[in-house]
Amino acid sequence: MNISLPDKLKAWADARVAEGRYSSTSDYIRDLMRRDQDGAEAKSRLEADLRAGRESPLTATTIDDIIAARRG
Repeated sequence: MNISLPDKLKAWADARVAEGRYSSTSDYIRDLMRRDQDGAEAKSRLEADLRAGRESPLTATTIDDIIAARRG
């Protein structure tokens, strides 16, 4: 796969490599893509948890009750 970057973005990527954290621009791009993938997966899990919370039944339990039960 080949990608084209504007000069400003290429300079940014080259600077990250020059800092020594990455062995090449390709390594830097792979890391960005992995982080993006991790973020998308975390967002998906959060959205599923929020959906489950909205779909759960209402109770009279307060946040103080939950904290007290957790402390046990």
